[in-house]
Amino acid sequence: MKFKTTTLEKKWIWYDVGNSAFTLLVSTLLPIFFSTLTEKANVSSSGYFSLWAIISMAATVISAVLGLMAGAVADFSGMKKKLFSLTVLIGAVGCTVLGFCVHWIWFIVVFVLAKVAYQLSLVIYDSMLIDVTTPDRSDEVSSRGYAWGYIGSCAPFILTIGIYLLHYFELITLFPCMIMCCVIIAAWWIGWSAPVWKDYEQKYYLPRGARPVKDCFTNLGKTFKDISKDKKVLFFLLAFFFYIDGVYTIIDLATSYGESLGLDSMWLLIALLVTQIVAFPAALIFGKLTHKVNPVIIIAVCICANFGITVFAAFMYYQWQFWILDVCVGLFQGTIQSLSRSYFTKIIPPEKSGEYFSLYDILGKGASILGTAIAAIVTIATDNQHIEVGALSVMFPIGLVFFIISARMQKKSEKALTEAIPCEDK
Repeated sequence: MKFKTTTLEKKWIWYDVGNSAFTLLVSTLLPIFFSTLTEKANVSSSGYFSLWAIISMAATVISAVLGLMAGAVADFSGMKKKLFSLTVLIGAVGCTVLGFCVHWIWFIVVFVLAKVAYQLSLVIYDSMLIDVTTPDRSDEVSSRGYAWGYIGSCAPFILTIGIYLLHYFELITLFPCMIMCCVIIAAWWIGWSAPVWKDYEQKYYLPRGARPVKDCFTNLGKTFKDISKDKKVLFFLLAFFFYIDGVYTIIDLATSYGESLGLDSMWLLIALLVTQIVAFPAALIFGKLTHKVNPVIIIAVCICANFGITVFAAFMYYQWQFWILDVCVGLFQGTIQSLSRSYFTKIIPPEKSGEYFSLYDILGKGASILGTAIAAIVTIATDNQHIEVGALSVMFPIGLVFFIISARMQKKSEKALTEAIPCEDK
């Protein structure tokens, strides 16, 4: 039977189309722009690579602190929509201002602001999934979000690539190129956010008390206690921390890694476009496959595949190897992202989805804390990007072990619940 999305599910999916354009900008053109700015300031190539890893890590740390508070506040009645609107607007404005930054230090400040806002918007957006669909539809709806996000972001990406080509062939200077690219992405981001702004309604929420700020921290404390007792959630978050950090580190550092190896920037961008195109059908196919194959098995396969991708990247020297790497990343990255998101909605209390997803997104979105820390430390210590990339591979086996433990606990929980229902009926 054909799977048909509802109007609200479609509008929720469309935000993936909007925000993915910024994600692609961060992993492609922005590292190139930043490389040019640091080069003018006489920063070495290894220094540039370390700087990019460090500022990505800084954005994630700030998001971690603010995300916990934002997630807790979002669980109160009517707050998800307000916080979502605010973070999207700040992120889009920050993206626009990035194009006007002519000094690398100002570029860092604005980039961190825009990326923090972007990551906070995803905390709220991911928690909305529980309101816009049902548990039995969440795997495919989440997969379609990532799939359409990948293919949808190709349109503004191709346009910005065309603008970058003008700079590449010295038809325009860098700064007009930066301005036009950043403005286009910001406009795209805002435009695809509008539908869900209009129609989204928060179904699951906590009642607001007389002291909302105090209640926010009280609820947050209760959530940490609940997670420490609910082992299936705890082990899944530990698993997610390791395996998704590795995935996002690969995505965020791919272009800067290629740049540091001296690969041609134009071909790097085209190769990453191929990743988006491959990811579209891959996410849709795996999403449909969840009706026949347990999503747990698919997630485990994706973790193993990403381990192999990281090992391959450690031995990459040539342009054709980067193309192979990008195709392989495209096959699995959308699937592991989408199915992890939908799996998490099934094991958490729906009325506290904001708080739970604040922890979920903190552990993975953007360049990760652990992954980028490894990237920066190993590169500084060895001055060898190949060793740095190879070091990331250890995160996937650790994540796989924790994920298997979580899945087994979830299976036992479901079995116990099924066995208890007939007893209650009697």
